Amino acid sequence: MTPSEDRALIEETIAAIRPLDEAAMRDAREHQARLTKPLGSLGALEEVPVRLAGLAGQCPPPMPSPAAVAIFAADHGVHARGVSPWPQEVTAQMVANFLAGGAVVNAFAAQVGASVTVVDAGVAADLERAPGLLIRKVAHGTADITEGPAMTPDQAVRSVAVGIEVARELVASGARCLLTGDMGIANTTASAALVAAFTGLPPEDVTGRGTGIDDATHARKIEVVRTALTRHGLLDRESADGDPLGALAAVGGLEHGALAGFILGAAALRVPLVLDGVIAGAAALVAAALAPQALGGCVAGHRSAEPGHSATVGHLGLRPLVDLELRLGEGTGALLALPLVQGAVRVFHEVATFDSAGVSAKRPDRDAARDATPRGPDPAR
Repeated sequence: MTPSEDRALIEETIAAIRPLDEAAMRDAREHQARLTKPLGSLGALEEVPVRLAGLAGQCPPPMPSPAAVAIFAADHGVHARGVSPWPQEVTAQMVANFLAGGAVVNAFAAQVGASVTVVDAGVAADLERAPGLLIRKVAHGTADITEGPAMTPDQAVRSVAVGIEVARELVASGARCLLTGDMGIANTTASAALVAAFTGLPPEDVTGRGTGIDDATHARKIEVVRTALTRHGLLDRESADGDPLGALAAVGGLEHGALAGFILGAAALRVPLVLDGVIAGAAALVAAALAPQALGGCVAGHRSAEPGHSATVGHLGLRPLVDLELRLGEGTGALLALPLVQGAVRVFHEVATFDSAGVSAKRPDRDAARDATPRGPDPAR
């Protein structure tokens, strides 16, 4: 596609994103109140089917199954600044591992019955075609963000268009829930730069240790992020919010752009999307800046151990379902959360209401009166 066609695709996708259906959400909350359980007893899970009902415009919402995880892979020029102990070749090697079924994401996907698709959005090496691999290479990695923009404006636009295209293809093939995955050595550095740019937080607050770097490398990584933000005028969040594609082009990764497009594509298609960790979170900041309503059907699968991810979900108002100190990426946290999302929706489909089960509901008037009755000292004390 040409740059103008890519921009038209993005504009068309954003225009198709609508707010959550308030009537369907109201019906879902009323249904929730009639289920044979105390209201609120499922905690954070109770809001999931309500939001997905709003996304679908019906109650109960469709089951988010089958599910598909897309792993967007790309390399980063900032790797040259010594921010990771892993060689850049590992990106391509891990893509091969995904395709061979030998990674953690493959094991978790098999456990929950999700398909795995790997997307070459910008791997530095030229990959051979293989089943399960979509070659959508925008460039052979990004440039060093401390020396100039990570990518050109047209490359940033193309990366977002790639994500939209993949979302459309997976949904057309039958997926009814999308999950984000990623692979790219040094991508937590670019993620930290995006998170700092869109939240306005200082680099030291959002830059983590990625794959487990030592103190010296961590300090270098923070300074690399600070240098990049300073060079591109992104130390205040207004700059990023005012030009999200410009911020993406300046300090982001090709997989970040593709993930942002993936999120936009899912929202436009009214299909639920489960976010993984800090890489997906950074991309979600870009997507939300482009279309704030795009996150209506997004579920934060887990809270990453990376500090930038906590900052991201807090900024976006998302509540992660799983907190296991994960920092692997690949889509693993999203896959672990998938059964929780599906179980929350299944409750709406299969759990009886008080009326249908012949179970007596809580009597609010009597209970309220009892709770309001003054009580004396506890005789047990």
